[in-house]
Amino acid sequence: MNIFLDNKNTTTLKVFRGTDSNINDFNFFEVPFNDGASILDALNWIRENIDESLAFRYSCINANACKECMVLVNGKTKYSCTTRLSKETTTIEPLSNKRLIRDLVSDIVPPKEKL
Repeated sequence: MNIFLDNKNTTTLKVFRGTDSNINDFNFFEVPFNDGASILDALNWIRENIDESLAFRYSCINANACKECMVLVNGKTKYSCTTRLSKETTTIEPLSNKRLIRDLVSDIVPPKEKL
């Protein structure tokens, strides 16, 4: 079910883009706003309707991989799947304590698990 159908209310996401965490490169996206919609819902909407190149990670279908959708929301570490959209402009960034891969994707594998 698309929770964004026939919605005239919108909000703005300021989303980090790129591969260099030292460069403050953001895109602003106007997305439909619905009470109860999550940041992850909005990111998926952006990828499906505006910019299919937006990179972010989630794995809600597999509970063993949960926590993959963690990002910074207004400077605080949050799960994008449970953090609700706000009517105010929301800044979304990759985790600052992890190596940036691209856009909102950071290397989340614990160092001991790497081969």
